[in-house]
Amino acid sequence: MSTFVPLLSREEISRLPERAREVVEYRKSGLSLNHLQGCPLDCAYCIRHTYGIWDQRQPRALMTDAEAVEELVSHRYFQPHVTPVQVFNRATDPFLPSVRPHTLAVLDLLDARGLTNHVLVITRHQMKPEDVERLNQLRHLKVTLLFTYSGIDNKQIEPYPSHVAAESLKLMSAPEDRQYRTILYWRPLVPGLNDSDEHLDAAYELSQHADATVFTGLFYRDQIAEYYKANGLPEPYEDTARRKIVPETLERRILTAFSDSTSLFRKTSCAVAYAHGLPDYNGHYGVRELCDICPLSQLELCASAHRVPSSDRIREVAATLPEARGLVVVDITERAAVVSGLETEQPRYYLQHALSFQVHDERHPHHERRHGRADIGWKGEQDG
Repeated sequence: MSTFVPLLSREEISRLPERAREVVEYRKSGLSLNHLQGCPLDCAYCIRHTYGIWDQRQPRALMTDAEAVEELVSHRYFQPHVTPVQVFNRATDPFLPSVRPHTLAVLDLLDARGLTNHVLVITRHQMKPEDVERLNQLRHLKVTLLFTYSGIDNKQIEPYPSHVAAESLKLMSAPEDRQYRTILYWRPLVPGLNDSDEHLDAAYELSQHADATVFTGLFYRDQIAEYYKANGLPEPYEDTARRKIVPETLERRILTAFSDSTSLFRKTSCAVAYAHGLPDYNGHYGVRELCDICPLSQLELCASAHRVPSSDRIREVAATLPEARGLVVVDITERAAVVSGLETEQPRYYLQHALSFQVHDERHPHHERRHGRADIGWKGEQDG
């Protein structure tokens, strides 16, 4: 299969940082495919900072699309019809002009296998009317387009204007007979930067075009904080965190602004599942404080699918993973299974999707009401 961006040689690939060489990686919302890397959009908070490839602005390929898809579906973490997949969500934008053909090729290759997995495609770039037709040709995959929109107008932090994503969301949401779903991916929300009443009202109006809306905060990792300081950018927080930061007062204001919305969610998987009329594949239903903004129909759907696994069942699923051999089931409640002994976060995501139930690492507890978020900006903060 031809490549539309430069294909790196083995020698060039060997010089990349170790994490940048990882084509398939499990991230929280799905198994992530990233054989294309490099982006010119220059968002200051980009996760590329943490992979050592921030300076790579021109997209380049580590392998062909066919090779990448084969690596994905043969990966030990991939479960046909079960594992949610993300395409180019770590190191480029899937609808950059040179990347778009690769994105469509990957979707075609997966769909041709008859796979019905969720596939999440996250973009802030301009989409075109012909993209509607191309995506509607897919027959099996459950495709969701998530349009990253922040409303940030500080060009040093976000040079590529948010109105492009807004127009793309409207364009791709308009057809009534579309097979894919659309999400307003409202992020990153940062106090003092894009949380004015005007910002919240604009997001609410835009949400009327989407199948669902999910809001979230900023990943403020050490590498990103260092970049902010080095470039004289306004530092949003005094501390960094391993989880996204959504302060309590900001969440409260968002919920007030969206008080009559029936399609606002705190978690990406909840929004995606709702848009497709399915129960949440991450099993968030047990964490009931997440569900207080969900429509009743979705609550009933998730409740019908909620199954608390036994310790034996968890160990049985984990037995196929070498990096989970040391797994210990610490506790199981209606909310989640708490485990220890996992080498990394990735096997935890595998267990979560295989079981459709929350699996938490004992080392990183999920505190009530700020489930999976940083403690910064919440009363009674504690390090978790």
